[in-house]
Amino acid sequence: MTTIRDVAKHAGVSVTAASYALNNTGTIGEATRKRVLEAAEELNYHPNAFARNLKKRKTHTIGVFISRFGGSFYEEILEGIHSLILDTDYELLVCPESRSARRILLHRQVDGAIVFDSKISDEQVLKLASRHFPIVVMDRDLQSDFILPLLLDNPQGVREAFWHLHQQGFRKLSFVAGAMDSFDNAERMATFLAEAERHNLHVPVYQGNFTEISGYEIARAILQSDDLPEAVFCANDQMAIGFLRAMREHGLQAPNHIAVIGFDDIPLARYMQPSISTIGTPRFEWGTTAVRQLIDFIENETPFQPQRIPTRFLPRESSILNVHSQTSTGETILGPASSDPS
Repeated sequence: MTTIRDVAKHAGVSVTAASYALNNTGTIGEATRKRVLEAAEELNYHPNAFARNLKKRKTHTIGVFISRFGGSFYEEILEGIHSLILDTDYELLVCPESRSARRILLHRQVDGAIVFDSKISDEQVLKLASRHFPIVVMDRDLQSDFILPLLLDNPQGVREAFWHLHQQGFRKLSFVAGAMDSFDNAERMATFLAEAERHNLHVPVYQGNFTEISGYEIARAILQSDDLPEAVFCANDQMAIGFLRAMREHGLQAPNHIAVIGFDDIPLARYMQPSISTIGTPRFEWGTTAVRQLIDFIENETPFQPQRIPTRFLPRESSILNVHSQTSTGETILGPASSDPS
C-alpha cells in the first residue's frame, strides 16, 4: 500500500513537506506543493481519513443515542437531525443499543452527542461532557456549560389539556403514566396532579410504560370496576390508543362515557375513531435545533442556549362533549367552539 513516505520520496521532499502539501497546511512553496500532489496522483495515494481524524482528534461525526427507532415520534426527530446534517460536512451515527452507546461515548468516537436514552445515566453524561465533547440531552434537565438540555414544554401542553377538561365540567379524572424513568412522564404527571390539586381534585395514577398494550390493560382494569372516571389523561398517544381499544371492547365510547386525551400527536391519533385529543410537539424542529446548536458549539464554541420546545393542545373528538351535554354530576355545559387546528 502506498504511504506518504512513498509520495515524499517520489516528489523528492521530506515527509513533513509532503504532509503540508496533502493537507494544505504549512508554509511551503507552490511549486513544491504541486510536485507532491502530482506524485500522489501518479502513485494513486489517498490519505487515510480515519488516521488523519484521529491525529486531529476529530471524527466529523455526530452521534445520536436513542432508546429505539420505532414509531413516528422518533422518526420525525431523526428526520430533523438528518435534514440539517446533510448541509454540513458531518456524518450521522445513530445508536439505539445501550451497550454500544456506552462504548462509543466512553471512547468519544464522535465529536458530539445527542442523547435521548434514559438507560444512559445522568452520571455518565455529566462525566463525559466537556469543551471537546459537548452533549445535547432531550430527556432530562442537566446543568453544565457543555450540556444542552433541550426539552419539551410539557407543563404548557398539560395545563391546556387540564383546562379543556375542567372547562367542560369533568371533575372525576385519572392519569395513566408512562415509563417511571422518563423525565417527560414525570413532568407531565406532576403538572396534571398539581393542576388537579389547585382545584381540590384527587386523581388516581395508573402506571403504564408508554406502550399501547399497557394503556389497554390499564383500561380493562379500570372498566371492570364500578367507579369509572369521567376523563383520562394518558402520558402518550400509544397508551391512549390502547385505552380506547379496551373501551370499544366494553361497548363504551369516548367522550360520552369517558373522555380520553393523549400526548405527542402521532399521525395515527388524528385518524382514529374517535380522533384523539392530544398535545402536539414540533418534533422535526426539535431535531434540527438540537444538531444546529451542537455543531455551533463544536465548530465555534458558541455557548449553548437552553430552551423549551413549544407544545400545544389539540382538541379532537375523544374529549369534546356535545353541546348541552351533561356530566355525571348533572352539570350542563357547552362544548368549546374551537375546532382541531391540526
